[in-house]
Amino acid sequence: MAEVVLIAVNNDDIASANQAKFLFEMGGWKQVPEVESFPSYSNQHVRMWFLPNRILWQDSLDKRWEQATGEIVNEVIFPSRHAAKSGKPCLTLHPIGVPHHPLDEEPPFGGKSGFAPPPNPRIASWWRHLHQKWVSRAIPEFSLSLEVTHHGPILDVPSLFIEVGSTEPYWPNEEAAQLLAEVIHEGLGLNNKPSLGEWNSSFDGHPVLITLGGGHYAPKANKLALEANVWLGHMLANHSLPFGTQEDPGNLWKQSIDAAISSTSHAYPGGKIVCNVEKKSFKGWQRQLIYTYLEELGVVVVKSNAFLEMVKGCQIEP
Repeated sequence: MAEVVLIAVNNDDIASANQAKFLFEMGGWKQVPEVESFPSYSNQHVRMWFLPNRILWQDSLDKRWEQATGEIVNEVIFPSRHAAKSGKPCLTLHPIGVPHHPLDEEPPFGGKSGFAPPPNPRIASWWRHLHQKWVSRAIPEFSLSLEVTHHGPILDVPSLFIEVGSTEPYWPNEEAAQLLAEVIHEGLGLNNKPSLGEWNSSFDGHPVLITLGGGHYAPKANKLALEANVWLGHMLANHSLPFGTQEDPGNLWKQSIDAAISSTSHAYPGGKIVCNVEKKSFKGWQRQLIYTYLEELGVVVVKSNAFLEMVKGCQIEP
């Protein structure tokens, strides 16, 4: 059976629809039979599927596509809008999941409590590629940022969201949509050049970074992932590692770490998972619990400079 990359477009999201529009303009697409009565298109090894609203609750797209077409979905890309209370215009990329959410509660923005789909190995390479374009294509008012792991839907294959934000006046910005569409087009190798960030067995043993702590816009990952040869897994904000008291810290922080490590390992088979802990995000006793637990799991904690030393010589870009 054919193996494909699926681009899931939200018909009711102007930022998603605009990215799809510019992908079409780059050529190579042909319409294929509808899947679940929704329009679908093909371009080389990539499929584009136009879905209705509530994309965060469109679970199991990988399995649904395979059941309908017989094609195996290896990864899912979500062109999307981004909403933020700050209102600042921003272009973002992020993995998904709600690993910290209590198992007996339903997450408010999709996903499965205590679970995070595999992070897409492309995210760091695409982050660098976006910055390279930004040098000559910076859009006034907008900034660039990674975001931490958050929200649905539920998937079993690597995925990422690539977004135009952060409030309704900015979502229709076509210059932003075109730039992100180019990142998708080139990042997936639809320009007949090598794709960016595709993990394979030749990278066995390469360090793969998970960040723990910090704010929603992943300041440590933003910086480290700009460096050459970096692979990036899940990024958990401080709020995604919820502790109780020192006497009774609870298990949600462990649950979140377990889910992040498990799914990142799934996305990078053969990779060496390492964690960077943002010290200022945690109290001393919280840090010590994290360090001790990671040691029990056999996961190395690395400082930024030590991590960058680890990746020297690990050539990953084409």
